[in-house]
This record gives sequence, C-alpha cells and structure tokens, in this order.
Amino acid sequence: MPYAVQPGVGRARRLYDEPESLTRSPWQRDRDRVIHSSGFRRLQYKTQVFVNHEGDFFRTRLTHSLEVAQVARSMARFLKLDEDLTEAVALAHDLGHTPFGHAGEDALAAHMQEWGGFDHNTQALRQVMLKERRYLAFDGLNLTWETLEGLAKHNGPVKRPSARLLELDALFPLELSTYASAEAQVAALADDIAYHGHDLDDGVKSGLLSLDDLVDVPVVGEELFEVRKAAADLPSHDTRTLQRIRHEMVRRVIHKLVTDVLICTRERLQDLAPRHVEDIRAASGPVVAFQEQMAQANKGIRKFLFAHLYRHWRVNRMTHKARHVTAELFDTLTESPSLLPAEWQREAEGKDATGLRRVVADYVASMTDRYAMEEHRRLTDLSVAG
Repeated sequence: MPYAVQPGVGRARRLYDEPESLTRSPWQRDRDRVIHSSGFRRLQYKTQVFVNHEGDFFRTRLTHSLEVAQVARSMARFLKLDEDLTEAVALAHDLGHTPFGHAGEDALAAHMQEWGGFDHNTQALRQVMLKERRYLAFDGLNLTWETLEGLAKHNGPVKRPSARLLELDALFPLELSTYASAEAQVAALADDIAYHGHDLDDGVKSGLLSLDDLVDVPVVGEELFEVRKAAADLPSHDTRTLQRIRHEMVRRVIHKLVTDVLICTRERLQDLAPRHVEDIRAASGPVVAFQEQMAQANKGIRKFLFAHLYRHWRVNRMTHKARHVTAELFDTLTESPSLLPAEWQREAEGKDATGLRRVVADYVASMTDRYAMEEHRRLTDLSVAG
C-alpha cells in the first residue's frame, strides 16, 4: 500500500551510516537489535501490575511487550502495513520503564522534577539512542529514523517536548510536531488493547477482581455474558471451568477491540486516500483509531481497571513500598555517588549536579524489580554484604 512505510521508499536512514543488510529489511534489523538488547532482556523482571516476586504467572513488561507485538503485527498485516516496523516499535516501546512499573516512574519523576524531569517514553529513546553499548562504532542501537519516530510519537504529535526529548531531537530530528507512521499508530493502540486484556486476566487470576465485578464494564460485561451462556452446560464452580471462562472472555474482548480499530482505520484511510506515508504524518488526526462508541467503551474499561485494580488496597501497599525503595535508592546514590558501581561512577565523573542526577536516574531506571530490592538491601541493611 502506498501509505505503508516501505524499504527503499521510506527514509530508513540511521544516525550512523552502516551498510545495508543483504538478508533483512531495515526494520527487521531494528526488531532484531531490540530483541538482543540488554534493556529488552531486563523487561523480564520488571513490573507490569504485580511486582516480579508476587507470582510466576502474572505479566511482566517483557510478556506485555510480546503481547503488544503480536496484536500489532496482526493488525498491520490486515492493513497491509510494514509488519516489521510495527513489531519493532511495539517491542521497544517499554524499554524506558523503571522497576516497579509506574510506581517507580512516579518516584523518579518527583525526584528529577527540578533537574530535567523523567518519563518512560523519553527514557526508551535514551535507551536505544545512548545507553545501549554493544557496538564498536557507536553508542545506542542505531535504529532507523522510522523506528525512533514511532517511539517518540506513537501517542501522537509531541506538543510540549521535554528538555531531554529536545536533546535527542537535536541529535537526530524526528519531526515531533507531526503524527507518526500508521505502523507506529497501530503499535500504540495495540498497547492499549493488550493492557486491557492481560490486566483483566491477571486481575481475576490474582483474586483482586471477580468475574461478577466485570458485569457492568463496557464490552467486557457483554462478552462475559455471552461466554457464561455458552458455558452453561459446564460445571459452574469447577476451577477449570472458571479458568476457561476467563480466558474466553479476554480473548473475545481483545477480538472486539481489534476488529473495531481495523474497521475504523480502513474507513479513515479511504476518506484520507493517502498516496504516501507523508500524507499519514500530515493528517489532521490519527488514521488508526477506535470508532467513537468503542473509544468511549475503551475509556470505561480503563476507568474500571484504574479504580478497582490499580488502586486496589493490596496493589496500593506494594506501590507505596516500591516508591519508597526507588526514592531511597535515588537519594542515597545522589548524596554518595561513590556507592555507585564502578562503571556508573566513571559515567558520573566530572558531572555537575544535574548531570549526576541524570546518571543516577539512568542507573535506577535500568534496574529490574529484583535487582532494585537487592541493591536497596545492600545499601541500607548492615547485615547484607555490599
């Protein structure tokens, strides 16, 4: 399709010149570089909703990223977009997340407020452009312009970019005021859809939510009703039946959300009639979207999860502890940078107050849940060896 990003037609340039691969497209290489990066591996032990040690069967940032990539690639195939670029953006979009999910990010953002701020979207760009150190010729992963654009703008034009994002944009201008490609827009909505699906699943599995709690939730309640009706002949209180009902409900919710996006996006593409990917970027609104009724339902699902899962008292307790651990790590290492590991001390050497805090924020953000808890114990508990 002319509106899809295409090798040889798209920009596909990199900050540092490299010979093209004979066997892979530019975005296949980007996807592979993300998968092999240290930041991607660490997502295995970073919180989604439940802290890593709370159970082996709950989602982590890694499994979330894989689920987003699966949903996004399926959508991209239907819309005849570049599947590899879509997948690369989907896999990389959470690389900037801190340990302990949004609790860790909130703590770092508060401590960095007067020093340039912190947000996970910009940190993802910093990770792939500056912090990964795998290659002899350059820092970062040297991803293509399209992939970096997708990470910067997958939620739409950036109207008020932070100083950190402006620094990265000065290094490799990403046209922050326009929309991203349709591939990146697909990755963004796949993120929303995957979130809702797996958080409903994990919420019920954990016991924080019951199926009966969901009966009035938009879309979810309707699908739950249909699944229960279809399962009427199965033993109603058997745990295996309840497990099947939960999985079937989540599967149907994801299917309904995805189908709505595909129908709406196809209609918007027909109305816009783009002849080039630049027409997607220059459009007055996103081309990948829910229809209005489903957009409202999507907000209703998010509102329910926020009130009943993300703010559940058991989650609040873990969130409180996670913020405390993150804040204490940051304060301790900022006050005494000699406690940083040797390679991070070298990075902090000669930095002013702002630069030191950025190094400490980068270090803390890079931690997994488990490593953050261990490092906190090493720094605060006399009975634990340093």
